Amino acid sequence: MKNFVLALPLVLALAACGSEPEAPPAAAPTATPEPQASLPAPDQELFTNVFADSCDGAEPVNTAVCKRAMGSETVTCEYGLGEDEYLRHSADLTASEDGTEWVLAQPEAICAEHGATHHVDS
Repeated sequence: MKNFVLALPLVLALAACGSEPEAPPAAAPTATPEPQASLPAPDQELFTNVFADSCDGAEPVNTAVCKRAMGSETVTCEYGLGEDEYLRHSADLTASEDGTEWVLAQPEAICAEHGATHHVDS
């Protein structure tokens, strides 16, 4: 009986070791989304080129500042033409249909505003 009393704590300790709760099943791995290529942030040089490529006969852009609101799909550019140093005009840029470049959002209206014609690629 004495041996039984001494062995009882050992038996209880061993029984407690086997009664640990099972670990929850591992979560299924989630697919990491592919990073999407984004267009470069428009600056004065980019806007100057987009404007010149779109509007035949307009004065060249002299100065431009482009801003994009967080989450917006368009960029607003304020600009001055010719010798004008002030940002008197405004135009929106949007991604092209294939998403590879910036284009004027309303090219016909912007070009007409400056007495130019909208250049359409053939």
